[in-house]
Amino acid sequence: QVQLVESGGGLVQAGGSLRLSCAASGRTFNSIYAMGWFRRAPGKEREFVAAIRRDFVTYYADSVKGRFTISSDNAKNTLYLQMNSLKPEDTAVYYCAAAVRDPLTVESSYRYWGHGTQVTVSS
Repeated sequence: QVQLVESGGGLVQAGGSLRLSCAASGRTFNSIYAMGWFRRAPGKEREFVAAIRRDFVTYYADSVKGRFTISSDNAKNTLYLQMNSLKPEDTAVYYCAAAVRDPLTVESSYRYWGHGTQVTVSS
């Protein structure tokens, strides 16, 4: 079992930055295949944002590439998502999740999920 708790969401103006954190317990990061971030915007399906494998290879959705950076601190068992140059269309609930297999861009590869943190970007 892995428990995941997100934090760091909030309200920010367009062009601003936020850093999301996801604290994991129950298992150490280096025993988890990969970690990822997804988001669900109002009225839309949940979508992939970014993922990082335990060998630190990273993956990004095209919509956030160059603006968001995923990272992990194995000593703290914490996942991060640094979000820069935020846009109103980035407004969503952001979820972190622990993956058990590939591909890392689909929800079905993830077994454990946090409850999410709200990010709102005003124009």
